[in-house]
Amino acid sequence: MDVMSTIESQDFSNLRIDLHSHTKFSDGSLTPQELIERATNFQIDVLAITDHDTVSALDIANNYISEKKYALNLINGIEISTAWQGFEIHIVGLNIDRTHPALLSLIESQQVARESRAITMGEKLAKCGFDGIYEKAKELANGGSLTRAHFAKVLLQQGSISKMQAAFDKYIGKGKRAYVKPNWCSIKEAIDAIHQAGGTAVMAHPVRYDLSTKWLRRLVIQFKEEGGDGLEIVLPQMSNDQRQLMLNFCLEYDLHASMGSDFHHPNKWSDLGRNLRMPEKALPIWSLWPEKLRSEMLTR
Repeated sequence: MDVMSTIESQDFSNLRIDLHSHTKFSDGSLTPQELIERATNFQIDVLAITDHDTVSALDIANNYISEKKYALNLINGIEISTAWQGFEIHIVGLNIDRTHPALLSLIESQQVARESRAITMGEKLAKCGFDGIYEKAKELANGGSLTRAHFAKVLLQQGSISKMQAAFDKYIGKGKRAYVKPNWCSIKEAIDAIHQAGGTAVMAHPVRYDLSTKWLRRLVIQFKEEGGDGLEIVLPQMSNDQRQLMLNFCLEYDLHASMGSDFHHPNKWSDLGRNLRMPEKALPIWSLWPEKLRSEMLTR
């Protein structure tokens, strides 16, 4: 039996795999080093760091793993925000070349869009009676991708709201007084940049977009037509019906399956590796990855 056949016959189900997580370089609460420590403590075998529109955490995390000689296999990733039919759809890139010019060019344009949106959001919040929020949110982001979560954290810290979600419900959520429509790239632009960087393109958390099944199917079809590789069909908090629907979409449209906690901060509901198990009928996204990488996943 050749090496390829041996790898294909191996059982990846014994591995703890989490292909969606965030650090302080976007809207996560842990540094890359802290995230790696947590993943190691939780006995995660394969972890992808997928910060919003940035790859800044990846070198730090990779160097830390090497320094500590941890067995953790880190997958270089990113989560790109895109615009589709008035909705914000996130596309995760996995196993990317974090230095590829096409990817870096897209990241630069996305960061310009983020900055412009943040400035306008700060102006609108000032009209709501909250001065200086943009400056405080930018300071909180500390050079990472500036997100609405940073604005929510500032409002919470200064006592303007009682919980994070209230910021979205009252001010910065879609249709609210301080909401600013983002100028994100298209789904196709995100997929193309990920592919040019040698990665696989996965639609993140499809069940969270508040779409009817009919509209979700339209989204999946377009994603597939534009070259998308897979759907994130396993998350910590999903109903059995949601899991089955996502699996059905993968099978119907010949898409691979991914899974991830979408980890942002320690909590009991969506912590690293929680309730992540690939359905038997699904074709896992890592089957598209190079033989060498899959071999490392099994042997590290």
